[in-house]
Amino acid sequence: MRTGDPLPEVGDLLAALATGLWQWDTATGEVTVDAEAARLLGLPTRCAVHTEARVRSRLHPVDWNEITGVVALAATEGTLAEVRIRIMDEQGHVVRMVRSRSRPSFDPVRKAYKLIGTLQEVAEPAPGTPAGRRAVTGDWRRSREAFLLDAGRALAEARSTEEVLRVAAGLSMPGFSPDGLAVFGVSGDRLTVIGHHGQPENDMNPFVNMPLETDYPAAEVVRAGRAVYLSSPEQYRSRYPLTWPLAERFGRRSWAFLPLTVAGRTMGAWMAAFAYPVAFTPDERSVLTTVARMLAQALSRAGAAETQRELTDGLQRSMLPVLAPEIPGMTVAARYVPTGGGLQVGGDWYDMIPLPGGRFALVIGDVQGHDVRAAGLMGQLRIALRAYAAEGHRPDAVLSRASHFFHGLTQADDPGDLRFATCYYAEVDPATGTLESARAGHLDPVVRMADGTALIRATSGGLPLGIDPDSDYPTTRLALEPGDTLMLCTDGLVETGGHDLHSGWDRLRVILEEHEGALEELADALVQAVHGPSSHHTTGPLADRREDDIALLLLCREGGGCGCGDSPVLRTPLRRTMLTVAQAEPERIATARQHLRDLLHDWPSEEQRDASVLLLSEMLTNVLVHTDADALLVAEVTGAPGERRIRVEVTDSGDDLPHKRRPGEMASSGRGLMLIELLADEWGVAPRGEGKSIWYEVYESTDPEDGFGPDPGDGFGPEAEDGPEAA
Repeated sequence: MRTGDPLPEVGDLLAALATGLWQWDTATGEVTVDAEAARLLGLPTRCAVHTEARVRSRLHPVDWNEITGVVALAATEGTLAEVRIRIMDEQGHVVRMVRSRSRPSFDPVRKAYKLIGTLQEVAEPAPGTPAGRRAVTGDWRRSREAFLLDAGRALAEARSTEEVLRVAAGLSMPGFSPDGLAVFGVSGDRLTVIGHHGQPENDMNPFVNMPLETDYPAAEVVRAGRAVYLSSPEQYRSRYPLTWPLAERFGRRSWAFLPLTVAGRTMGAWMAAFAYPVAFTPDERSVLTTVARMLAQALSRAGAAETQRELTDGLQRSMLPVLAPEIPGMTVAARYVPTGGGLQVGGDWYDMIPLPGGRFALVIGDVQGHDVRAAGLMGQLRIALRAYAAEGHRPDAVLSRASHFFHGLTQADDPGDLRFATCYYAEVDPATGTLESARAGHLDPVVRMADGTALIRATSGGLPLGIDPDSDYPTTRLALEPGDTLMLCTDGLVETGGHDLHSGWDRLRVILEEHEGALEELADALVQAVHGPSSHHTTGPLADRREDDIALLLLCREGGGCGCGDSPVLRTPLRRTMLTVAQAEPERIATARQHLRDLLHDWPSEEQRDASVLLLSEMLTNVLVHTDADALLVAEVTGAPGERRIRVEVTDSGDDLPHKRRPGEMASSGRGLMLIELLADEWGVAPRGEGKSIWYEVYESTDPEDGFGPDPGDGFGPEAEDGPEAA
């Protein structure tokens, strides 16, 4: 062609270059092709208008999906759409590879894409080559799909903003990996840095709190909601001359700034910076855009979860009290642990209420349910208990009034969703270590004695609060010796890990009896035993049950070398249990026997243990059968190991003393005192001001096979007369 000759027609020029023209309108579903494009697509070689379905049948199915994705991306960014397409014959065999380059546009009225582009045959790149990595097909495609799957899984599992940023920093993109990342957020009209990777902390200071009107790529992305790609420093300098000096010192060669969009709202921007030039082909932009979308969703989920946790934790903390800093002669520790699943707020609570005269009340309870309503009811019930306690009511009256209040509260709040609450309330006198307590369906307290023995202390109780507004709650008196520790907890501490009350108590008892250290350390050890790694090795029989919140209160009466406060004097080890057995509660004899067995858990002679339990059962039964009074049991173990003695005393208000009898061979009773004479080392009967007490002592035998010590004392002479209370 000579200078001045007319230029050839565009169609002739494209035909000479073996390049075809095609046009696609998604609204009408029609594809218009010229003769060369038709040949390349495997269609009849002529200009024609084909249906979208016919053209699609000539393309590889995976490549069709790539086309739709690249077209949408290019239309959003206003860039060219380039993609490699495998053309297939009627038998499904690939006959050629073509490259499509087009300029797509989106019509918001018709909600359709329209594009005009070229088709040109190219050779399929060899796997592993740069061309292969840039192509949609080949190894790069498989690497990209694997990368996106792995990135999506990792971002979906991230629970906090910090975890999301850590996952984003560790992403290794196929074929190109950024060495610097930054996530920008929006606070009012300013740009903030949520997190970054690949640059020192102080180097990000100029970008913190930047106005959105600033001539900076991330600010423009937030304003416009469209990505910005900068393939070279020269391009960065020409587009953003004001902020280029801030970015120049990092020594990067290419940058991609992408919007973080959730539900149509741009919440920030993501920067990926590269130490080498990146062309940002449509395929690379597709990967970056997909990662940005996943990152935005992950940050949105993490932010919502963190807001919820902050709200629920703040709500729960506001409802839990601050323990008194100093109580003369006593130390208190408490823990609250919300369950790990679902809404981390529930109905468990504890409280410490100051009372007149230096006394204080300990309260622990659990409102039915694990939701916001349970937490709200818990807060109202806690306030009511404080009010009743401040009025000076005794424990039984406090719980009775609280039950009436809670029943009316749940009825008025939502009659279709009635709730109840368990509660344990105890008034403590620090000077004497005595507790006056009442229990409403809650777990019994546990006492760890100075020598480490832990016992469940059976206490009288009534129905949970709110079930019957007129319930009665009997009181129980406990005494803490110097060095004793009282444990109050909700059922979450016992049953977490699939345990029931029995197996869960066995797990906690080991911690209570073997732990040495301060009270705060003991509280941590109890929680760790339930939630720590060791709990995975002690799964209970109900492993599929839902976990529950945990509330824990520990009260130690200083002394006896307990490790709390200044108590250097070590007392002689003492174990004591007290229990009342009422006439209407004969089943509590079994509880008394279990208390004594727990008290003698490390007694070397099994024969002596069984004998002591048998004698106790005889003494309590004698009171219930032959008198109209209640029985009070006091059992004590004193002395150093190897020289200990157990003293068991049963007191009642009856005036008649028991007499020894000589029952006949077929008699069903009358052998109680004979058993005491045979099995006890010492025994006796003592009149009281009102009533009497009968007691016995057994001395520890270091030989498990050994029987009993000295010959039994005569107590009463053989000539003693039978009495109305003959055992």
